[in-house]
Amino acid sequence: MKVRLTEEVGVALAEGRPVVALESTIISHGMPYPDNVKMATEVEQIVRDHGAVPATIALLDGVPRAGLSPDDLELLASDPEVTKVSVRDLPYVVARGLHGATTVAATMRLAAMVGIRTFVTGGLGGVHRGAATSFDISADLTELARTQVAVVSAGVKSILDIGLTLETLETYGVPVLVNGSDEFPAFYSRSSGFAAPLRIDGPEEAAAVMRATWDLDLPSGLVVANPVPVADEIPAEVIGRHIEQALADAEARGIHGKDITPFLLARIVELTGGDSLATNIALVRDNAAFGARMAVSYAGRQAE
Repeated sequence: MKVRLTEEVGVALAEGRPVVALESTIISHGMPYPDNVKMATEVEQIVRDHGAVPATIALLDGVPRAGLSPDDLELLASDPEVTKVSVRDLPYVVARGLHGATTVAATMRLAAMVGIRTFVTGGLGGVHRGAATSFDISADLTELARTQVAVVSAGVKSILDIGLTLETLETYGVPVLVNGSDEFPAFYSRSSGFAAPLRIDGPEEAAAVMRATWDLDLPSGLVVANPVPVADEIPAEVIGRHIEQALADAEARGIHGKDITPFLLARIVELTGGDSLATNIALVRDNAAFGARMAVSYAGRQAE
């Protein structure tokens, strides 16, 4: 099955111009309406303003899409029937002709199918707290091990076990780059307590590592962690208290599996009085600008 491209995305790919993939779960399950559609539209424009073509990825009526219209974005942002789609869910959603918003893993897979190498998101999935007994580990990590796409994020989502996530990425041989810092970021916060596995300074250096990774014929993608801007972060000790409360609430309500991340993010918005939503939007905007510049640099290197 082919991924349906908009004319803008199709022409850019055919001409070797920079294209940036954007996930859609952040629209359907990551933020409330209408903040989600406003954010999605702004992020696409930020990518264009920095010289690349945005390709928001989703499934509509069972058809994988790279590039969406304003009406498509509105549907994803407001329709409660849109399902959250990871890689394992793709065949089911396609076969049944459903609407689906793609996670990091599914977005990577569909982006790779059409040759998009750069992908921007908010936070990366990983090893959930308590995974020693629950075995709850995001498919984002296995997809990074086998799919040649660079994922720009503000680090691993703070609700996860960041240390075990970094250990798993090391085991899978995935390069983990941190922009402008010697410490790995934690989504809402610039600090996590864990050292940056590999430091780069600026999108050009990230693009150089992208090219070297695939010139070496490595099968993996890359993690490019871009810390949330200083002015927008929530200090780790502050957000940590809210995360612990949200985790306790999820446990009390018996929420697990793929439902837990949307629940926790929404609960943290409530507990922070909306501050976490403002931080989430700010970091996605910043990642979009960084990722677009990275894609432009990578396309330039490929043309050399």
